[in-house]
Amino acid sequence: MSDAPHLLLVEDEPDVASFVQQGLNEEGYEVSWVEAGRRGLDYARQGGIDLVLLDIRLPDLSGLEVCERLRLHRPELPILMLTALDAVEDRVRGLRAGADDYLPKPFAFDELLARIEALLRRVDRPSEPGRVEDGPLVLDPAARTCTFDGEEVDLTPTEFDLLAFLMARHGQALSRDTIHQEVWGHDFDRGTNLIDVYVNYVRRKLDEVGCEAPIETVRGIGYRYTACSEADASADDRSSPTDSASS
Repeated sequence: MSDAPHLLLVEDEPDVASFVQQGLNEEGYEVSWVEAGRRGLDYARQGGIDLVLLDIRLPDLSGLEVCERLRLHRPELPILMLTALDAVEDRVRGLRAGADDYLPKPFAFDELLARIEALLRRVDRPSEPGRVEDGPLVLDPAARTCTFDGEEVDLTPTEFDLLAFLMARHGQALSRDTIHQEVWGHDFDRGTNLIDVYVNYVRRKLDEVGCEAPIETVRGIGYRYTACSEADASADDRSSPTDSASS
């Protein structure tokens, strides 16, 4: 049991927590449960946790606050948000706070299990050898770092995986289904704009360090990674600025 993944459940509803904890224990996971946000944050900071299941509505600190603060200390830690809030803006707020995935209540236990397995697979996935370089943009899968012209780009684990997946398939038009399956690892709910949200996160962070976003929108399909050098060259010609970053 000591080798089992250790999950932290931060949930203030005892019935929900009992259901989730018992089910995950039966699947072989070690699960620690806390009811309040501040205690969950302190527990996760101590280390030894492989994944956090985080409710949004919590006593003292909200799940959003816990997520934001935890990202500063454990940027690599997978966070799956569980919440009764299911509006698009609520999902976006959770993702912007640093969550890797989002599951609205009520949920089927099998789906929760599949999402946990997918997030843990991404963490355990062997790093690809060597660095991926596109001019001044450098992605190092082994070190899990991204830099542009020597300046670090602060990407969350999901943002890093998304950019790595796109860069490795430079020039290919990739469907949203393909991106979601390969990066998130579970069935794609076409009713969400999860991928679009994350692509815009990556675009914005690259733009903040001076890299004109090399991710193009392919209408009716999905996205394509183009050469960073091509984006920079077009940026020198300010007469026709690209609109891809706002797509």
